[in-house]
Amino acid sequence: MTTATATATRKFALGRYATVVTRVLTGLLFATTGLNGFLMFMPAPDPSTMAPEGVAFSGALYATGYMLQLASGVQLVAGILLVIGRFVPLALAMLAPMVVNIFLFHVFLEPSG
Repeated sequence: MTTATATATRKFALGRYATVVTRVLTGLLFATTGLNGFLMFMPAPDPSTMAPEGVAFSGALYATGYMLQLASGVQLVAGILLVIGRFVPLALAMLAPMVVNIFLFHVFLEPSG
């Protein structure tokens, strides 16, 4: 095996492992937050420390009666799919609107945190 071939093989292996580690960590993050939506094992932020717009938006989602459960369910299912490595493109497509909404929430409604 030549030096160039060995270097290319190591880079390929490193990239492969980095992709798997990133996929699994992202899946664990979303599975945990999705599960928290149902079991409430992480403390909720204090509304008095949040911006009023963020509290109003969260209250509106809660008032629908189904939106927070739907978002938690999507996060949980997509997170599990990412962890087990099945239907990864579908899981990423399911999470894309969630990530955009999380980003825009923090940019426009809750810029402090």
